[in-house]
Amino acid sequence: MLAIAHGELIQIFRNRLVLVTMLVMPAAASAFYIYLHDRIPGLAVGTVAAVLMFLVVVMGLYTTAVTTLASRRQNLFLKRLRSTAVDDARILTGLLLPVTAITVVQVAVVLTVLSIVAEPPADLLLLVAATLATVVMMLGLALATAGVTNSPEHAQVTTLPVLLGVLVVSGWVGFTGTEELTLLKRLLPGGAAAELVVDAWDGGAPVADSLFLLAPTLAWVVVAVGLAARIFRWEPRR
Repeated sequence: MLAIAHGELIQIFRNRLVLVTMLVMPAAASAFYIYLHDRIPGLAVGTVAAVLMFLVVVMGLYTTAVTTLASRRQNLFLKRLRSTAVDDARILTGLLLPVTAITVVQVAVVLTVLSIVAEPPADLLLLVAATLATVVMMLGLALATAGVTNSPEHAQVTTLPVLLGVLVVSGWVGFTGTEELTLLKRLLPGGAAAELVVDAWDGGAPVADSLFLLAPTLAWVVVAVGLAARIFRWEPRR
């Protein structure tokens, strides 16, 4: 598994398109939102934190994971790996570990910068839980999306619905809260996690109520993994 992860890490830093998608775009978007925070009166830090976290995880982790899996399937690397003694779970873990680790570091750096230029989170552990739950959810959705993605080029199309949907929902919840349409906002992918980030940063909500918000995100993990188990393919589609 570690050998697969090491090889994948090398491939990431050799691919300029992946580097731009994974590093430059989230960093630029994050810098822009931090800039806006100082210039929009009344904009809560928790809202900015939620938007930044989802930008990095969705644009960096989700799209890169789908592209990586589609590429490795297309060049038959997945098929060759599956013929070895390594089981399926370790193969996928090895392939996705580098991009996941880089994304987690990115999120940590961006949110640390935000805490310095603005204010620190009220509940750091709750923020970590929200971030990790979002990472797991997007990994599950990446596996499911990769099942219907024929090539790296095709990934530019297949990732759009989830990418735009999750970013819109998280931004909607972050900027408007959940006082209205509460159930709908929390059940949509990214909604509950965005609310949890806002609560963790700005405080004011009971911890027990905030932890309850993990349930919808984890439910999406179950749904995504279930879909991936049905539609994920190890060989190119004929």
